[in-house]
Amino acid sequence: MKAAFSFLVAFAAAQAASPHLANIHQLTYAGQNAEAYWSPGGNRLIFQSTLKPLECDQIFIMNKDGSDPHMVSTGKGRCTCGYFLRDDRIIYASTHESGDACPTPPDRSKGYVWGVFPGYDIYLSTDTGKILNKLTDTPGYDAEATVNRKTNTIVYTSMASGDLDLWTMHTDGSHKKRITTTLGYDGGAVLSRDGKKLVWRANYPSTPEAVDRYKTLLANNVTAPMKMELVVADANGENAQTITNFGCASFAPTFTPDGKKILFASNKHACDTSKFELFLINLDGTGLEQVTDFGGFTSFPEISPDGKKLVFCSNLHGQEPYQFNIFVADWK
Repeated sequence: MKAAFSFLVAFAAAQAASPHLANIHQLTYAGQNAEAYWSPGGNRLIFQSTLKPLECDQIFIMNKDGSDPHMVSTGKGRCTCGYFLRDDRIIYASTHESGDACPTPPDRSKGYVWGVFPGYDIYLSTDTGKILNKLTDTPGYDAEATVNRKTNTIVYTSMASGDLDLWTMHTDGSHKKRITTTLGYDGGAVLSRDGKKLVWRANYPSTPEAVDRYKTLLANNVTAPMKMELVVADANGENAQTITNFGCASFAPTFTPDGKKILFASNKHACDTSKFELFLINLDGTGLEQVTDFGGFTSFPEISPDGKKLVFCSNLHGQEPYQFNIFVADWK
């Protein structure tokens, strides 16, 4: 009883610190869970998880209340970035064709790095797990795909050019087009609901030493994510403007339903740490507002299709190190 009471008090404190959020509910309670995104009808969520006995991420779908979580990827390789199309089919990236086992984790002896595994390709699947089409088939990393359900456009990150650039394609894999060309990492992109604007995270090395480090890491299929800024552009990548200048890691951006603001995660108050909170910002970089103050890692926000709910990932109330769970709250 005492533990349950303490848990409720902690939830109340979290909500009090978040004027945009109410009625926070935890949906998962074990493993590492992240990148939960809404179905078109707002009744389900697709997410990635390492629920035991899994050794690395696979793609799951659950109901909006957390019930009926079930795996819809192959169970092989590593998966990331699941997303619903407007007809409830799904896309996600997976390494399963390059091997049944999880890819070897990157060597972090030289710092915190992400693996951009060359075995990743993007697949189209039914929501019951039947793969319908392989949407990418070029050497190197293809992942981080999201869908604009109004225009049926997929935006994703690819090494097809030899650099980590943003590309777009149709949902059948046709009409692939590279839309960023600046040397450096472009990723985690999402289109506004009307399909007119694009936001993503970027790290563009600005000195010869930084360029050399970026290229050396990329040659080893890794990139360093701790210095990322947000970039906003037209949907075709033109008129790009960097709207943050924190010198930290800002990522997981998403547009508010009206397309006027961006909700994102950043460690701007404690650079080079894992303490991330959610923030709102205008498209021109003004009006920065902190949304959460949970004191740990909170990220991957997305507002529901009807604009009433927010889903996010957090280690809020985690029972063990590196336990990340999915939460949903009323969005105000």
